[in-house]
Amino acid sequence: MLTFSLCDDNASEREYIKNLVIDWSVRSGAEISLREYPSAESFLFDCEDFRPDILLLDVEMPGQSGVELAKRLRRLDKVMQIVFITAYSDYIAEGYEVAALHYLLKPVDTEKLFSVLSIAAERVRRDCRKITVETTDGAEVLPLYDVRYIESRKNYAVIHAEREYTVRRTLSEFLSALDGRFLRVGRSFIINLLWVRRVGRTEVELKSGEVIPIPRSAFETVNRAIINMK
Repeated sequence: MLTFSLCDDNASEREYIKNLVIDWSVRSGAEISLREYPSAESFLFDCEDFRPDILLLDVEMPGQSGVELAKRLRRLDKVMQIVFITAYSDYIAEGYEVAALHYLLKPVDTEKLFSVLSIAAERVRRDCRKITVETTDGAEVLPLYDVRYIESRKNYAVIHAEREYTVRRTLSEFLSALDGRFLRVGRSFIINLLWVRRVGRTEVELKSGEVIPIPRSAFETVNRAIINMK
């Protein structure tokens, strides 16, 4: 089940986009649930109990704008797929700032929306994946999107996520439990490519500010892997 929220102050626009989402679900075979909101404030009121997988968000609304809402949401939720829908093209920079999946101009093109929804659905499925880590305090389940990188230290591996987890496990054993967003770089690191901010000749900088050394021979490999993943 994929959950959607549609936030737009224009009732006719909401009806039009809602019908397109329903058409997409029929074509793709996806089971969906969709809620509609006429304002950012009404969405936030409901968001305490219902946080959607995919948010279709108008930018220009009375009161709190879609951009302001998206910035607020990103502090609470790193993986919600946000798609901006607007009549203007002046907000693309803000879309990057809140890691919006896409920016669709009104009137929304059907095939373009369908393509974006398919990408969003795949990302939702990807972000649902988890790994179980055995620690001295017992088993912990980690969302893969939280894992920034895994580092080999002698006979142990250190998982760098919200906190560090040290486990007796090899990097090769970890790779079999991970997906295509992860890449082994050299002998000592597995990197989550979604966390990469910059790739240099001898190092990779993550969005967290951490810097990971890489062999010079890995520069092209890392760049190619990032391009292929998008």
